[in-house]
Amino acid sequence: MRIHRERIGNATLYLGDALEVLATLDPGSFGGVLTDPPYSSGGASLSARSQPTSAKYQSSEHRGLYPEFQGDTRDQRSYLAWSTLWLGRARELVRPGAICATFTDWRQLPVTTDAIQCAGWIWRGVVPWDKTERGRPQLGRYRAQAEYVVWGTNGARPLAGPVAPGVFREPVPKTKHHIAGKPVGLMSGLLSVMDGPVLDPFMGSGTVGLACAERGLEYVGIEVEPAYFEIACQRLREADRACAVTASADWGSA
Repeated sequence: MRIHRERIGNATLYLGDALEVLATLDPGSFGGVLTDPPYSSGGASLSARSQPTSAKYQSSEHRGLYPEFQGDTRDQRSYLAWSTLWLGRARELVRPGAICATFTDWRQLPVTTDAIQCAGWIWRGVVPWDKTERGRPQLGRYRAQAEYVVWGTNGARPLAGPVAPGVFREPVPKTKHHIAGKPVGLMSGLLSVMDGPVLDPFMGSGTVGLACAERGLEYVGIEVEPAYFEIACQRLREADRACAVTASADWGSA
């Protein structure tokens, strides 16, 4: 796949496969990793995993609202191998002590904690994301209300700097740009203990990039699905224009 690159404000966006793009970036050039990879968790059998992502993760009345996304058909063994590959390449790109934080769900949580260690990161913990009661209800069962952030560091990290919450309670956005879209506020909170530039190998619709823009952090995002790449570019261009207007207004009133 040919790699395409866009520069928007403090963000650099790549259209291409994450493993291929990561191999082209400079070692030691990033301050942290925050990303939301495809979980490959929507089915116990091969036939179930091979269904379109809209069928696995959306009710029938909502199908067709968002583009499908790639890379969600792996079983747990191949998911572990693939996760170890990208996490290992990402670790080569960050500075000593940098944080890596990657999303997962309850099915893939054990595999993800294995993968981050297999890739050489020091596993530091799990941060739950409480999606509030907006999470999908299940009659006669507990509500599917949480996803998780597995995080670790590239070697030792000094006990210094700000403190971030250990649990984030943020509702799923009413207006989403991705089947698995997450709130910008959640990403911004996770970034509160990270340094830039921030690496996001699975950019999706660019939510981490928007949070980086809010915080003034440089951002590098990678996305393999052209439809979502274009959505991310559009959202970041809009954010960049809004920042320019605000800056111009502030300068004019000075």
